[in-house]
Amino acid sequence: MASDKPKMKVLAENRRAKFDYFLEDYTEAGIALLGTEIKALRDGRANIAESYAAVEGREIVLVNADIPPYKQANRFNHEPRRHRKLLLHRKQIDKFIGAVQRDGQTIIPVRLYLNEAGKAKIEIALAKGKKLHDKRQASADRDWQRDKARLMKERG
Repeated sequence: MASDKPKMKVLAENRRAKFDYFLEDYTEAGIALLGTEIKALRDGRANIAESYAAVEGREIVLVNADIPPYKQANRFNHEPRRHRKLLLHRKQIDKFIGAVQRDGQTIIPVRLYLNEAGKAKIEIALAKGKKLHDKRQASADRDWQRDKARLMKERG
């Protein structure tokens, strides 16, 4: 039997985002890439750990995402940490711009992946920064859930 789940290949994940931010509104966006960038991505080399999305004019761009140069491209290669335009609908862009300017939220990339059609997509989320006590509480909750699961397993 075939599964109904769409097949996607996750290229990079920002695992630290859930620890540092309260993630709220997830949205899928396309990325405007050069030919050498998509080839480097298909090799599976990318890093979005320190990246974020910023507002430039009436556009949203991905800043500080690291896509290393494609070795076979020679002199026609791309800049590894250049700003990349995110492809969103105008209503989505306006919603993100309003949240950043009004509420002081940040746009954080969560996952970079290839969808079933082979196109590079990025999942972004509106985020509010966590304070130190919030991080401690999240860590304590996670530890308690792990201990609880272990105790339940021992008891049967």
